[in-house]
Amino acid sequence: MSTYTQIYYHIVFGTKNRKSCLKRENRDNLFKYIWGVLRNKDCHLYRINGVADHLHIFTHLHPSIALADLIKDIKLSSSEWIKKESLFPLFPGWQEGYAAFTASEKEKDRIINYIKNQEEHHRKKSFREELKELLEEAGIEYDERYLV
Repeated sequence: MSTYTQIYYHIVFGTKNRKSCLKRENRDNLFKYIWGVLRNKDCHLYRINGVADHLHIFTHLHPSIALADLIKDIKLSSSEWIKKESLFPLFPGWQEGYAAFTASEKEKDRIINYIKNQEEHHRKKSFREELKELLEEAGIEYDERYLV
């Protein structure tokens, strides 16, 4: 029998110390690079977007890949690439942790639209406020001290 899976993840992580350094004019290049990382891991990207201090990725996770390994690969390779290409001169690296939320097929379009509208969304809400809402919506307990 073949292997059949449907493993959707909404992944969120920020720049180190929430530094607002991911300037709009170069973000598309970063998104394309991360798309390539995902494609090389046999993951399907549904949507990627972000603002100056964090990213959202909605992807299918290939069953042979561990989530933590995928995020580590994305962060390490994109950090090296950003520095090599001098895309974001003030980029200090990515934060240590991340948030990842599983999603169902029924939630797919809602999450894609949510990620698509990040610029507009963050005119009203900070990353910290957004992250708290996402964690609470998912029923995940958290310590406010680590939401820097």
